Amino acid sequence: MIESLGFMFFSTLETLAIYSLIMSLFRYKASEYIWQALCVMLLINLQSFVMRNEIDMSYLAPLITVIIFIFFYSAIVKLPLMWSALCTILGYTLYALIQVFYVYTLFGSIESAQSSIADGYILQTITATTGILGSWILYKLGLGFAFDFDKLRFKSEHVLLISLIIIVLFLMAILFYFNQMWLLLIFFGITFVILLYYSIRTEELDINDNG
Repeated sequence: MIESLGFMFFSTLETLAIYSLIMSLFRYKASEYIWQALCVMLLINLQSFVMRNEIDMSYLAPLITVIIFIFFYSAIVKLPLMWSALCTILGYTLYALIQVFYVYTLFGSIESAQSSIADGYILQTITATTGILGSWILYKLGLGFAFDFDKLRFKSEHVLLISLIIIVLFLMAILFYFNQMWLLLIFFGITFVILLYYSIRTEELDINDNG
């Protein structure tokens, strides 16, 4: 019982950090949808608990988390589905890179970080704290992207982005199955750079169109 409550609490810290990073990267105030987000976080953490502890398919939990967040931003925040996916994956990969950094610097390997429940909780707490603090700094400094999503609905050039998103979701499940830190680092690093470049380019085009 205590272990289950601990899992839910520290997982909530993680999903809160991911949510905050996504919101701040696109200049949304995290508190604006916080109550709806907390309900979604509960759903995410419940499915993660079941996938990890009941049916031993933990490698699928991150993929399901991303998909739930995508539909949250589409249904609640009212972003077009494609941009919901872009925002979610960009924020999630940033959080994953932060966590991989701490795994490498503090524990040396994923296996060491997962060797005890306490180490796992420490990793989750440090990563979540960094993510929440980082999102607060981003929002306060006005950093991030602020293009008009409604003006950027489907165009033929976005077929490449949609294909990339599908590939990223597919690879995410495979790489979490193998659970190799260097593969995850390369994957999340490349994904983050590509989506960051696309976001910067999209904002520049939006500014030029409005200008």
